Amino acid sequence: MNAPEKIPLQGIRGVIIDLDGTMVHTAPDFHAAINGMRAEINLAPLSIETITEFVGKGSENLMRRVLGVDFAADEVEQRFTQALASYQRHYLAINGLFSTVYAGVHEGLAAMRDQGLRLACVTNKPIGFAVPLLEKTGLAGYFELVYGGDSLAKKKPDPLPMLTVCREFSLQPAQVLAIGDSSNDAEAARAAGCPVLTVPYGYNHGQTVQSIASDGIVESLLVAAHLIAA
Repeated sequence: MNAPEKIPLQGIRGVIIDLDGTMVHTAPDFHAAINGMRAEINLAPLSIETITEFVGKGSENLMRRVLGVDFAADEVEQRFTQALASYQRHYLAINGLFSTVYAGVHEGLAAMRDQGLRLACVTNKPIGFAVPLLEKTGLAGYFELVYGGDSLAKKKPDPLPMLTVCREFSLQPAQVLAIGDSSNDAEAARAAGCPVLTVPYGYNHGQTVQSIASDGIVESLLVAAHLIAA
């Protein structure tokens, strides 16, 4: 993997940025909502470390992983619909309450905007959760486009969300940089033909960031903005 100072980023005109684990530390929200759901069905609470390993592939996958701690696959499916509805109710009630914006995010987005870059947020979080969170954290105003995991027919790691942003921006994929914290982001970007950088502080399904096949690791969105400008 290339060191950040050697990452080639010529000709970048747009940036696609992930939400959970990239811009906002949302694990505490997941922790509260999931354990609220589990309490309703008389299950013991899970640690935030366990829950963090399940984050990143959408609410449906998250709920199946959470139920899978206690139940076999057939019983997971039997309980899935009720558990998902309970989780969503709890999450809507606390969305953003326990979350924090990572260092360098506001500064990095402002720097990208000042460079004239077009910005999109692409997340696997449902759009009904993503937009209120962006608004609550003061991030919404930076983005022309926001796509959630249920906005399109397919979600990351499928390239469809990335390609849709490129089309909406009238840019070639090579002109649109993706930034995320997980293999989902890198796989989607690679399949779309976009360059991709990863941040080291996110979730990545419990795997190390060094295992992600990206074009490099950047300490923050502000560092990414400086690389683009350079």
